[in-house]
Amino acid sequence: MVERAGERERACDAAGVRRFGPASVRALPGWAVWVAPGLLTLVVTLVGIGHAQPWRDELATWSAATRPLSDLVRMTRTIDAATGPYYLLMHGWTAIAGASPTALRLPSALAMAVAAALAARLGARLAGDRAGLLAGLLFAVLPVTSRYGQEARPYALATLLAVLATLLLVEALRRPGRWRWAGYAAAVAALGLLHLLALTLLAAHALVVLLVAVRGPTAAGLDPPRPDGIRKGSADTKRNPAAFAWWLVALLPAVLLVTPLALVARGQRGRQLDWVDPVRLPDLAALPGALAQSGVVGGFVLALAALGAARLGRRALLPAAAVLLPVLLVFAAGTMVPLWVTRYLVFTVPFACLLAGAALAAARVIPVPTETPGTAAQRTATPAGAGHATAPAEAEAAPAEAEQEAGAEAEQEQAPPPGGRIAAGLAVVVLAGLLGLPDQAALRRTHEWPRSAPVDYAGAAGIIRAEQRPGDAIVYSPRDGWLFPDLGMAYHLGSRLPRDVLVVRDQRQDASLWAVECDDPARCLAGVDRVWLVVTGRRADPLAAVPGAKGDALRAGYTVRQVWPRPGITVALLVR
Repeated sequence: MVERAGERERACDAAGVRRFGPASVRALPGWAVWVAPGLLTLVVTLVGIGHAQPWRDELATWSAATRPLSDLVRMTRTIDAATGPYYLLMHGWTAIAGASPTALRLPSALAMAVAAALAARLGARLAGDRAGLLAGLLFAVLPVTSRYGQEARPYALATLLAVLATLLLVEALRRPGRWRWAGYAAAVAALGLLHLLALTLLAAHALVVLLVAVRGPTAAGLDPPRPDGIRKGSADTKRNPAAFAWWLVALLPAVLLVTPLALVARGQRGRQLDWVDPVRLPDLAALPGALAQSGVVGGFVLALAALGAARLGRRALLPAAAVLLPVLLVFAAGTMVPLWVTRYLVFTVPFACLLAGAALAAARVIPVPTETPGTAAQRTATPAGAGHATAPAEAEAAPAEAEQEAGAEAEQEQAPPPGGRIAAGLAVVVLAGLLGLPDQAALRRTHEWPRSAPVDYAGAAGIIRAEQRPGDAIVYSPRDGWLFPDLGMAYHLGSRLPRDVLVVRDQRQDASLWAVECDDPARCLAGVDRVWLVVTGRRADPLAAVPGAKGDALRAGYTVRQVWPRPGITVALLVR
């Protein structure tokens, strides 16, 4: 048996094929490799999904998605066109499921669960079942998965579509067919519609397609592994020049659908991204921790991904390119235009997990070698002078051959018990989950970033709800920023919101995310005896923080009866 194992290992070495350890998940049905990560992700993401109150970006989603369809379309012509397709999906969803925090976030949770399942499937296609399973499980326990699986924004859906498009590309390159390319085309078009910057993933796809066209699937790392991780048969070097043509044709729907959207979004960039700072080199260094929502977990996954890339060899090309090329392209673009926002790159995380899964698949507990009586007898029974009868050429090959056989024998003797390899990998996944527990708890308290600066819209709304009287009015400051105090109060108070006395055109009428106030605040405030003033930030004297004519009118006509500071926001009751 050892002799046959040695022959197999030598044949793999001669063919330049990387050897992987025996799989311990081959007894599992194929569906379990991807169903288990999907279910775990869904369970983890649903825990506490409604605890954190909607933050500013989610309030924008709620404001857009709950408008009449015609008003939603008008809004995308002035602001947030790039997110318009997502708002359209959420418009239909909220009509069915409502607009509670859980209802708003549920599509993202489901999308992350499917993304985990597809990441495991892709990992199994590229590196074997064990690597795929562990990649999906690692993705499930990362804080970033829960963070964006619990947010009513398009990043979870973009992550799902990024993995789906990559999986469909692998299938289309291995077994070309018009329906496989059609599925890939649909996934890429949907990806571009939901997240324009996620189309940077196509740079990685282009690299792989070109290699398949010029040098064949093996050069691109796409030849399928056997269940034990050893490649099947000889390397597939057959070129497929038609692959590049098929790929270009598959991009046509995305070009036709996304180009108009991109042009409109480009015209809105000045208002849409005016809060984004120019990118700096330290931002790139901080990306793993910021993206993972945990510095420790981010560094841990990065180290595992590097180990996995080294282990996979050319099989690491696609997942490594799917991580590196989008990051580098967005960083390069961010030096010229304001684009560098960490969450825009969430779709790269499953590919990093795929590389890390390959490293975890190699983890094993090596038992202490033991010498059996049979092994000792075999060694002592070897004739001392047997080597002298070897021909010169054979004598030169004997040491290398003996070394390979000894290595095979040692590997056989030290092989982990059934389940040992998967158990070692699972232990590392559990460690990653434990390292991320503090951040998992923190992100379920607030979605604001940094988490040290939450905005308690619900607390402010609760004060107004408890203390308001008929005829009260409400005033906000500032009204033109991205913290949206007016949307926060409207979401939490609903029909009990006091009259917004200064508004002449609300957000829906203005086709934007901001309301337009009257030019003469003193005139608009005439006849109002009590005013609720909501100011962003913690203010000891909120009235003094209101600038311009609005502040002058309030200070001239009202005095402060009581102030309620809340995290990130302050409520004051003003009376005549």
